[in-house]
Amino acid sequence: MTGSAVQSAAPGTATAADRAWSLGAPPADFTLGHVRAVLPDRILEDARVAIRHGRIAEVAPHPAGRAADIDGAGLLCLPGVVDVHSDGLEREVLPRPGARLPWEFALVSFEGKLRAAGVTTVFHGAAFEEGSSPSAPRSVAATRELCAAVAARGAGPVEHRLLHRLDVRCAHGLAALQGHLATFPGPALVSHEDHTPGQGQYADRTYYERYLAGTRGLSEDEARTHVDELVVRRDGLLDIRDSALGWLGERARAGVIRLAGHDPADAEEIDALVARGGAVAEFPTTLEAARAAREHGLPVVAGAPNVLRGGSHAGNVSGAELAAHGLLTALASDYLPSGLIAAAFLLAGRGILPLPAAIGLVTAGAADAAGLGDRGRLAPGARADLVLVDAAGDWPVVRTAMRAESSAQLG
Repeated sequence: MTGSAVQSAAPGTATAADRAWSLGAPPADFTLGHVRAVLPDRILEDARVAIRHGRIAEVAPHPAGRAADIDGAGLLCLPGVVDVHSDGLEREVLPRPGARLPWEFALVSFEGKLRAAGVTTVFHGAAFEEGSSPSAPRSVAATRELCAAVAARGAGPVEHRLLHRLDVRCAHGLAALQGHLATFPGPALVSHEDHTPGQGQYADRTYYERYLAGTRGLSEDEARTHVDELVVRRDGLLDIRDSALGWLGERARAGVIRLAGHDPADAEEIDALVARGGAVAEFPTTLEAARAAREHGLPVVAGAPNVLRGGSHAGNVSGAELAAHGLLTALASDYLPSGLIAAAFLLAGRGILPLPAAIGLVTAGAADAAGLGDRGRLAPGARADLVLVDAAGDWPVVRTAMRAESSAQLG
């Protein structure tokens, strides 16, 4: 945790020495008092949160005259933020073209940004593909390095997990993902995608052309020619796409992976996703796709930067519009961790959602999208991942982020 720990009369018979702890992490047992607890359906004013064995034992009004181990000083208390899709690490390791940093340092550096954003669980995007996104080069070799760095980090102030991203038209990426998942412990979160312009996220290819021109310094003609080449190449890779989707469907239906469909554009694509065992609609590009996903009971994830900007950078459906229609169930950082809580407050401030429901998009809703039922709510039995937020200014500021101690025992 950050900030100072206040030792006072904690419940039970433990001595002051027993209750002492390092500022590096919260203890397995403590009480947090005088907070405004954000529950799923309301805000409980002047609340006390009791933690036992790294889990929430009780959330209730703070008893008059009773001290707490930590005084929340009237700050908002949220569940720890869950980021189900983050590409920030691949940007952290390459902050400028040619200026690559060590993976281990990049992970620790990025972890600081996550903690400052209130993120206690993050899914790092591991792109199994060869080639380049418009903003950063990608390779299977680099992805293997990312996965190794995440695995080696171990327990800490942020729980690091992987979102396995497969370009369905990349044979080398498919083979690498198959090999990686053969030894991956437990069900894996996998998102399949196809960012070739002319469909999906870049249905209007002119947005991709502008992106290329801005990130790679190409002229309009050069960008247009490059996209023409991508489209021709795409049409020659349909057999690889079919093979990749078939294999993913087998794995999803067998329960080996939790499958997300990236950028579904219409009801037909949602139907196909459901048929292959898909469980999440990630960044749907239209109202039609989002509505179809919810009709099938699929979580719908949108990008927090979309909400902050007031719309999609690629001309697709607005995240705020999805929320206004009751279709949005989770927000992901995409590339901006600090945008998660801010986007939730923006939706609440504009009257689109009540604050508890908006906070739920980055806590319980995101946890549910990832298949993590043990976190994301201030409720008895949930992991004691907690965030204290100062909401007095124009934008919310995270004052403290605490991740439950003894994560290996909590599961």
